[in-house]
Amino acid sequence: MLCFLLLQGVAPSALAEQLNFQKTQKGDATDYYYRWLDADNEVQEIRFRLPHTAFKAAPTLQPNYKPSLAQRFVTVALMKKAKTYDPKDARIAIKNDNQRINIEVRAQSETRADVILEELQAEQVRAFNTYLEQNYYVRFTTIFNQGAVKPDHLRYVEETTKALVPVSQAFYEKIRQDADARDYFDLLLGWIQSIPYDTLEDRVASNGSGFAPPVGLLNQNLGDCDSKAVLTSALVRAFLPTTDMAMVFLPNHALLAVALTPLIDDSTIQIDGRDFVLYDPTGPALLPFGQVSESTQRYLQTGRYQIEVID
Repeated sequence: MLCFLLLQGVAPSALAEQLNFQKTQKGDATDYYYRWLDADNEVQEIRFRLPHTAFKAAPTLQPNYKPSLAQRFVTVALMKKAKTYDPKDARIAIKNDNQRINIEVRAQSETRADVILEELQAEQVRAFNTYLEQNYYVRFTTIFNQGAVKPDHLRYVEETTKALVPVSQAFYEKIRQDADARDYFDLLLGWIQSIPYDTLEDRVASNGSGFAPPVGLLNQNLGDCDSKAVLTSALVRAFLPTTDMAMVFLPNHALLAVALTPLIDDSTIQIDGRDFVLYDPTGPALLPFGQVSESTQRYLQTGRYQIEVID
């Protein structure tokens, strides 16, 4: 399944269309300008400025996860740890076998060998976690119980929310003073759904390639569903700093949920016994707040999804 969503039988006006995108560097800041058609086929536009300090909040490019580089990083850490032991106390061999690291310990007693092996295995785990953290990756288990590595979406949300306040504020200032949160969401969704999409073929096999961190997505004006979900989450967190939110991962797709009072026609999901309203920033279908596609509904109804709560 591809990441972008099209609705069967919808009129052309129901598909997002970006009319203009401009990015202009001015001194120590960058100006962004967007024009797009909304769900009512009306032209919308927005401008905002980001200081270049915002570019330093988190990486703007996600490095690809390469098992060979991770293994090399862990091996170097293990070799350093091994050198801390007295050769008279133990002989240690660290070997790479395909994508596995084998550790052999010989000591004067089996008990001592077991202790050293446990210490080295703990160092192996620590080093791998350090590599993931340095490269903005995190372990996760798919709905098929498959262990994998993916970009740390929640960390990107946390670290970029403050930097993206000018973007969130620009949308807030465009809605009426008597408007409610739904007006903000509909305006925001129309904009991000109109940003050209980059399909996510397989979250596990892609090794992070194609994922664009929030500021990177703004700069390249392109993003897959995971990228758009993370950017949208950061902007919504800036708008609603205390409201409970979550990311909802389907196989090869992502959407969002927020703890607002649902209307009768809203698509919802229960998290810890509470109803969360669903919304999908992917595009090109101009899905309003509270609506998701039929294919998404099928995944949700059959329980084929995972939840990550956003702090």
